[in-house]
Amino acid sequence: MPSASLLYGLCGAALIGLGLYGFVAHRRLIRRVLAFNVIGSGIFLLFGASAYRDPAAGADPVPQAMIITGIVVALAATALALALIVAHARLAQSGALPEDETDEDGSEDAP
Repeated sequence: MPSASLLYGLCGAALIGLGLYGFVAHRRLIRRVLAFNVIGSGIFLLFGASAYRDPAAGADPVPQAMIITGIVVALAATALALALIVAHARLAQSGALPEDETDEDGSEDAP
């Protein structure tokens, strides 16, 4: 049976992979911000899993403090990114980047 830290590490790696796929595959800005947050959550999970090495000693408190700080910074960065997306949408009347407005065949990107 694999250890708990290994399972957390694998789940963190899976979240990073899913987030990278979502960041590359989706064209809408809000979906990209959400995918970036999934990547960050995977990194936090990997970092937390690496902090818990010895079951008898428990987890190292320094990585835990860094994870909490990272969550606060990620929240602030998400709020800034969403505010910029709202400002961009008001000016451009669109929620996508200008070069991503249409596909190669000229059709509109699905919402």
